[in-house]
Amino acid sequence: MITTRQLYNSSHSKILSIYPDPEAQQLVFWLLEHFLGLSRADIIRDKAITEVPEALYLALKDLESGKPIQYILGLAPFYGREFKVSPEVLIPRNETEELVHLIIQENQQPNLKILDIGTGSGCIPISLSLEMPQSEVQALDISTDALAIAKDNASRLNAKINFYQADILNDEIPAKDLDILVSNPPYVRDLEKSMMRSNVLDHEPNLALFVRDDDPLIFYRTIAQKGLKALKPGGKLYFEINEALGEEMIELVKEMGYLEVSIHKDLHGKDRMLSATKR
Repeated sequence: MITTRQLYNSSHSKILSIYPDPEAQQLVFWLLEHFLGLSRADIIRDKAITEVPEALYLALKDLESGKPIQYILGLAPFYGREFKVSPEVLIPRNETEELVHLIIQENQQPNLKILDIGTGSGCIPISLSLEMPQSEVQALDISTDALAIAKDNASRLNAKINFYQADILNDEIPAKDLDILVSNPPYVRDLEKSMMRSNVLDHEPNLALFVRDDDPLIFYRTIAQKGLKALKPGGKLYFEINEALGEEMIELVKEMGYLEVSIHKDLHGKDRMLSATKR
């Protein structure tokens, strides 16, 4: 016999050397809710537990090894929904939710044609499709494994998305007359690896994260250039960007002839999103 508070305290102590508070606290709450259906109120009331599933202890061991909880549970929250994830796709970030919200707020008209490049779990196009239900939404990725997960998420969440496999650095964009072209491409420079936590470096797909130091804007330059053909006049380009490269991004996109180029800060005040309009 063990109580909810005893289980919380023992679980918390096991991962505290890996994750600092309050993150460690939140992770334990998340695990106890997932495996036992326990709320914070249940833990505070110190209820008795007759049986603890082995899966919970295995999950704690995975957390101690640095494996992200989203990969342990196979699920990640994003814009009010849960998406299936695996080590083949990036874990959806809060900053990307802000990108989705920006697109929704700035594009209220119906019947828009939208393409997401480098879709990963599909969190961007699926969220846009469900929040902008009259739109025609498409997405592409180079990875067949990522596309399988994205398609599964679209099916589970009842989102109608047309998916394509393509290498954006070498293939043309398989769409024309787009109203919106959006991408959260790889943008972390190799030189920034030392600033990243090991649970990201050791577990998330490098293909979706990193670019070479000598050409960190390669994906942005390629997508923006090909977007000149794929976007209709007045169509909008949206990027999630490296916070350190905002000025370089503005210069890059303006040189290509895009208008209304703007940098948008995230909730932490960092340059995180860029929007522009095709002439």
